[in-house]
Amino acid sequence: MSGANANPFFHRAEQDSARLVIRGDWTLAHYPELRERIGQAGTAEARSADLSELGKLDTAGAQLLAELLGPDLLARLADSGEGIGRTQSILLQRVARTIDQSPAQPQSQGSLAGDLLARIGDATLTFWRHLTDLLGFTGLVLAGLARNLFRPGRWRVTSLVAQVEVTGLNALPIVALLTFMVGAVVAFLGATILETFGATIYTVDLVAFSFLREFGVLLTAILLAGRTASAYTAQIGSMKANEEVDAIRALGLDPIELLVLPRVLAMLIALPILTIVAMFSGLLGGALVCILSLDISASMFLGTLQQNMDVQHFYIGMAKAPVFAFLIALIGCLEGFKVSGSAQSVGEHTTSSVVQSIFVVILVDALAALFFMEMGW
Repeated sequence: MSGANANPFFHRAEQDSARLVIRGDWTLAHYPELRERIGQAGTAEARSADLSELGKLDTAGAQLLAELLGPDLLARLADSGEGIGRTQSILLQRVARTIDQSPAQPQSQGSLAGDLLARIGDATLTFWRHLTDLLGFTGLVLAGLARNLFRPGRWRVTSLVAQVEVTGLNALPIVALLTFMVGAVVAFLGATILETFGATIYTVDLVAFSFLREFGVLLTAILLAGRTASAYTAQIGSMKANEEVDAIRALGLDPIELLVLPRVLAMLIALPILTIVAMFSGLLGGALVCILSLDISASMFLGTLQQNMDVQHFYIGMAKAPVFAFLIALIGCLEGFKVSGSAQSVGEHTTSSVVQSIFVVILVDALAALFFMEMGW
């Protein structure tokens, strides 16, 4: 760049080689030529610039000007406004502010122990938040139930019956089929081990004990956690996203009474019934394996079952059903009310409700098993 004629867009001042004189139109129409001229100019830094001869300017030209002069110098020139119009000054200020962004500082590599403790802390806070939300929502549901318990006029029988049908009756085939197959598998596995000791008759006790105390209620609760809790979350979450819950409140109605109580009561009715079905289906699957593979007749199976199994095992299994039903329904409805208003939020909270329900069911079942074992029941 020996002189003004060599470059129609910028040149160095004759008195000061570190001062650039900008001229001409810096627009998108001249972008290729401007790009070429800037590339030929090299990277020599300019300490000052004269914009008095600058013609038209657009965003593309301002970006190239920032590349030539640097964002700091361009910002100073734009702030001073010397030799340029107000519109050009504002454009240069915005381009300089956009380009002159401090690079993100790389995150320091923490120690393994520190990262582990941080993750444990985050998980603990998340667990505590979920626990407090669940306890608060439990209080709201119990308070709503107490308010309407002795007021039959406020009972929503139609909604309750519909929810019982969806929750219980429609789930009956899958619960019966699954527990039947699991009962057959448990009998096969038990017979394989017990045959070594010549004690295949105790396969009856194994199947009956496992299904009456644990498998019947646990498998049913897990199935409903995946099937019904997700449905509760999706239904209430969609209503929340469509502002239907806000409309219910605007009408002076209580969403807890209208949406939650029928679902909770339906689950309290359906899960114990399905648990009984699951117990008998599991026993039927085990009995079928015993009759066909172990040469144990049906009368022998029933006689051994009646002789060795106390009724308390059935009571213990059934005692867990209302607890599981209450927790599953609460978590499903609570996650539905947490939906923020988008389809993505509905999917996230539906997944969360299934995971939380299954986790809580297994956790409570483990604690109950330890308690009953210590009590000798």
